[in-house]
Amino acid sequence: MSRISYVNGAYVRHMNAVVHIDDRGYQFADAVYEGITVRHGRMVDLEPHLDRLWRSMGELRIAPPMLRRPMRFVFREVIRRNRIENGFLYIQISRGVARRDHAFPAAPLQASLIVTLKRLDVDGIIRRAEVGVKAFSEDDIRWGRCDVKSTSLLPNILAKQSAKEKGGFEAVLVDVQGFVTEGSSTNMWIVRRDGVVQTRSTADNILPGITRATLMRLARELQIKVVEEAFTLKDAKGAAEMFLSSSTGCATPIVELDGQKIGDGTPGPVATRLVEAYRKYMDA
Repeated sequence: MSRISYVNGAYVRHMNAVVHIDDRGYQFADAVYEGITVRHGRMVDLEPHLDRLWRSMGELRIAPPMLRRPMRFVFREVIRRNRIENGFLYIQISRGVARRDHAFPAAPLQASLIVTLKRLDVDGIIRRAEVGVKAFSEDDIRWGRCDVKSTSLLPNILAKQSAKEKGGFEAVLVDVQGFVTEGSSTNMWIVRRDGVVQTRSTADNILPGITRATLMRLARELQIKVVEEAFTLKDAKGAAEMFLSSSTGCATPIVELDGQKIGDGTPGPVATRLVEAYRKYMDA
């Protein structure tokens, strides 16, 4: 069965899905995006994702292409037409099509909306979390508005590729002061030796992860203490545990960083409890 995608008002075969060459998303990365996990046909954390999408559009002054209610319908229709139970729904909104010029067009534009869906092995993600992954630190060279989920991701791509070439799953981004900011596509956490979970505050120019927020709520329910404070690369390497979070990463333990074991080199009890809690949350 051919994949079906949504492009500016039409449901089309994915292989035939195109946008105009003058779309500002293509020309300038003048666009925002969201990615939503689909589990058993249900979108996980749909409303928080929409909240963040609307915030990103507002920060870049992109007029929403439609209201929330019809957009929810489009998402569900893409899922229905693809007959996918477990997948990854990708939403991208650009400012629209205009003659190439750096400044915003004077005349109002109709924003472009594309929605795609691909299969995602959610159970495989859980199994990966039971083993853990390796990561490598990279300099954070991204722009100064990382709170906006922009499609301008070249620094993230370069960091991820560098980590991959070293045999890592993810890049741990480090700022000029030596503090960990995020991963190339994830939020970062450590478990201190005193058992407290620590993650950087979203007020410190990092993306407010949707899975991050859900994990914080689940941690409170499990009576796991979480503090929102910056930590250094040295802190991470000396932590009892370290893990990443994202819509497609759950709470995946990082068991090795820059060739050095984190803790005893295996997934720790705190991350393990959070993975199980998140799995139950998705399956509820």
